[in-house]
Amino acid sequence: MPSSFPHHPSPGRDAALDLIKWLALLTMLIDHLRHAWPELYFLYVPGRLAFPLFCLAIAANVARSRADDASGVTARYLGWLLLFSLVSEWPYRLLVPTAESLNVMPTLVLGLLIANAVQRVDIQARWLGAGALATAVLAHEWLMFGMFGALLPAAFLLALRGSRARWLLPMLGCLAANYWAPFYADAARGDPFAWSVLAMCLFAPLLGLLLLRCRPPFPVPPVRRWAYLFYPAHFLVLVALRNL
Repeated sequence: MPSSFPHHPSPGRDAALDLIKWLALLTMLIDHLRHAWPELYFLYVPGRLAFPLFCLAIAANVARSRADDASGVTARYLGWLLLFSLVSEWPYRLLVPTAESLNVMPTLVLGLLIANAVQRVDIQARWLGAGALATAVLAHEWLMFGMFGALLPAAFLLALRGSRARWLLPMLGCLAANYWAPFYADAARGDPFAWSVLAMCLFAPLLGLLLLRCRPPFPVPPVRRWAYLFYPAHFLVLVALRNL
């Protein structure tokens, strides 16, 4: 998740983008409360906002880099992402000992590389993106949100670069990334909770894209590199609270 927290290449900051990052952090925390207190399982619904908002923030930052810029964004942030992918795994396993996937950071690492390959024209970026895509396909079962989650930042990037018709790409991509057969079976039976989850997955990208186009009428504090640490730290805090 902190992969969406790079500094902007331009001197100024985008308040709308910072707002999206804050919302992503907040909804992530809300979602994970259910691991400490299982009776809060209904928080799974608003929690579906977090991942697409992080992916949108990645896409927005990649879009700010010039397609012919040899430095791109990958070299600047990839080390931080890889580091916190490793650092976060143990705290994640403490909070979710039955987890069948890695923490979300490896998915976002691959997503950044794939989106960067879509944005840039140099051969190095394209090869890194192709490698990331192949890894996402092969590691689909171990990635949180699977290969479709790794493709979501690129889908957002295409939506930002094209007409509003392209907004369907991240909307459908978010549904695919959150696919879980029992929810579709429950939805087919008319279960309100299942329909709430599917609706949130479908419309979360649309909400993010609309927010990105707006100027917040209030000051938004910047989200800086401390957000990398927030990801593993909030796991440890929730584990401590659960054990009280």
